[in-house]
Amino acid sequence: MAAYDLEEQEQLSQIKAWWEQYGNLVSGVTLAVALIAAGYQGWHWNQRKQAAEASALYTSVQQAAQAHNGQQAREAAGELISKYSGTVYADLGVLLAAKVQVDAGDAKNARTQLAWAAEKASDPALRDLAKLRLAAVLLDDKAYDEALVQLAKPGEGLEARFADLKGDVLVAQGKTAEAKAAYKQALELTDKTDRQDAKALHDLAQAKLDSLGGAN
Repeated sequence: MAAYDLEEQEQLSQIKAWWEQYGNLVSGVTLAVALIAAGYQGWHWNQRKQAAEASALYTSVQQAAQAHNGQQAREAAGELISKYSGTVYADLGVLLAAKVQVDAGDAKNARTQLAWAAEKASDPALRDLAKLRLAAVLLDDKAYDEALVQLAKPGEGLEARFADLKGDVLVAQGKTAEAKAAYKQALELTDKTDRQDAKALHDLAQAKLDSLGGAN
């Protein structure tokens, strides 16, 4: 029995010595792990909270669009930009709000919103779509050079639409030869895709090209 007591005492002494040497390190590592875990949980909770709030604001934009309420759509989109600019809800909300402004004839606010989306939307595809829509608004405003700037780098999957709209801008500038080249490019691009909207765009570009005297 005494032997066991001596062994236990020796083990306790070894544990005590080890703890005196490494105890602070173990405590520090344990605390650090706990803080990291708590921080991650807090970050995750905050992300969910922001997503829910951004989603609610996007719903407000949708409701405003259905009611054709340009001011409400603009204000909700503005709040999305100021508070949740890194979310897809902000991207979609601004694009939808801009459409409401266009439908209401408010080109100025539409341009402001589309310019933001064209430059700062988190999704590259939505940035490209915003550039296309902004170019269309600029065309209506007779801001031809600015429209061409937006159309300079076609977005992936939107090349034919970029070319077709570029042709429209060039026609408005009286640059018939360049416009025909743009329409021909749109035709070539639509021939290379099986997208459902390709035929309609092809027929439209062909009609525009024919109105300029055809391919020659």
